[in-house]
Amino acid sequence: MRVALFATCLVDGLFPEVGRATVRVLRRLGHEVAFPPEQSCCGQMHLNTGYPAEALPLIRRHVRVFEEFDAIVAPSGSCTGSIRHQHADTARRFGDQRLAAAADAVAARTYELSEFLVDVAGATDVGAYFPHRVTYHPTCHSLRLLRVGGKPMALLRAVEGIELAELPAAESCCGFGGTFALKNSAVSSAMLADKVSAVRATGASVCSAGDSSCLMHIGGGLSRLRVGARTLHLAQILASTRSEPVPV
Repeated sequence: MRVALFATCLVDGLFPEVGRATVRVLRRLGHEVAFPPEQSCCGQMHLNTGYPAEALPLIRRHVRVFEEFDAIVAPSGSCTGSIRHQHADTARRFGDQRLAAAADAVAARTYELSEFLVDVAGATDVGAYFPHRVTYHPTCHSLRLLRVGGKPMALLRAVEGIELAELPAAESCCGFGGTFALKNSAVSSAMLADKVSAVRATGASVCSAGDSSCLMHIGGGLSRLRVGARTLHLAQILASTRSEPVPV
């Protein structure tokens, strides 16, 4: 199986360690992973803010770059959701049926990390070791758009040494929502305050999730309070081993 990493803008630009962790986990399971350097933004930002025409060239590029691979793995429920639910529809909106068909084919082979590990690789125990108290925030796109269900938690439960703490009101949004956090900052801040309070109530030293965007938002709230808790992407916890531990 030819597997490609779709890193996403946020991971590539701000959190490259998440991309590296994703590759480490996939390689540990025996997959050869390619990183096509021509990849760029998937266009979600443009689509969600009302610029579908500007997103169309990005969709064309995404399809061209990834159509040769058997599976495309992204450490992001948000971007995976956009690829599956927006790319082909946008192409059809502009009358490009050929692009729509190709986008549908690529979308069918695109997986959020936990989906790929559990549904395709057939693994919940990926050989991770992480001896810390962790709580997990199920991000909105992974929860409601992709419906990954309990896959992330199944992966975390199999991590050696981990202590999992249930997050109160886990399914509540953290308040990020892309440009929502800028355009509706007061509401976003109030939602973040609720989420940070819930994280603190668990006593966890780490809050994990499958999207770097939400972790950036939650991590900012935690760091400003200086409560001694931090955020780590699910991929980073799964990549941590006794010989190569992820520092906390």
